[in-house]
Amino acid sequence: MFRRLLPKSSGFFDFFIQHSQLSIQACAELDALAIDTGDLENRVGHIKEIEHKADDITRECIDALHNTFITPIDRSDIHRLIRRLDDIVDSVNSIATRMVMYRMAVIRPEMRQLTQVLIEAVDGIDKAIRDLPKLRKRGSQIRSRCWEVYEAETRADAILRSALLNLFGSEKDPVMIIKWKEIFERLERATDRCQEVAHIISGIVIEAS
Repeated sequence: MFRRLLPKSSGFFDFFIQHSQLSIQACAELDALAIDTGDLENRVGHIKEIEHKADDITRECIDALHNTFITPIDRSDIHRLIRRLDDIVDSVNSIATRMVMYRMAVIRPEMRQLTQVLIEAVDGIDKAIRDLPKLRKRGSQIRSRCWEVYEAETRADAILRSALLNLFGSEKDPVMIIKWKEIFERLERATDRCQEVAHIISGIVIEAS
């Protein structure tokens, strides 16, 4: 009875929204790199700044979790969700960093296909997260957004398979094959991270229903 009378902190939803917005920004920068590498180092630097901001939000959220008695959703779900959201931005940053390290001046078309799918996935996550404060009323909408993320991840799998087939069939430089294989696989892995976030959100909806 006493616990019910205590106020719940809803600030965790703000942390989630701020983090998903940073994911969108990071993916937009990566997508811009897939179009034109002319400003490569500046864009990669911007992605690194976004990644630092995302880390700060993650730390603030976890600190708040340690200092909050009553939370709006299960404590373990809050911790897992903010961590997995951070993994998305970390994945994007790792891809961008390798673009600089490998001096990727010429971009293969499959990279843009994968960055576009990644943008769709993070957009679906953002919309689902914005409905979380009203999850009891908007459970079906949230589940629909999560399905969009699952479908994006499935498309990314197919693009990866096609990209690797084309890479092995057309590229003669073995070093470039190694570089592009890693970048393609990391891009697909970023969509896997989005799927993991969607799984967590779906679980939260199920627990609330």
